[in-house]
Amino acid sequence: MTIWVDADACPSVIKQILYRAAERTQQNLVLVANQTLTVPPSKFIRAIRVSAGFDVADNEIVARTEANDLVITADIPLAAEVIEKGAIALNPRGELYTQHNIRQRLNMRDFMDTLRSSGVQTGGPPPLSQSERQAFANELDKYLVQFAR
Repeated sequence: MTIWVDADACPSVIKQILYRAAERTQQNLVLVANQTLTVPPSKFIRAIRVSAGFDVADNEIVARTEANDLVITADIPLAAEVIEKGAIALNPRGELYTQHNIRQRLNMRDFMDTLRSSGVQTGGPPPLSQSERQAFANELDKYLVQFAR
């Protein structure tokens, strides 16, 4: 099992949680971004830099993801693609994307995109709260414990 991170948009505090979890559980953690990333020295943690461009990092993650891998992303279309491959997708706010809820999330994303393109100001997501950080850490730990069994 590998943990893949859509690292361009992943908050630093979430990356720190992932670094500690990878070391503690000795799971491979791969951060994919279109910029150079500095990661802690570890045999379990590495970064892959891809070229700049629309969805280049997402496409790299999809191409490398296998069943039972864990993908950390807030990108709902990316989450949908890795779920189709049998992987698990977890949002940095602690929301687990599943086959049961991904279509609803895609529909809501498309609706909000339509609103924005018609000129409606929808605003961005609020800053990551402490409870969301905790929810992420809890969901991550749940999956890592489940996978270890």
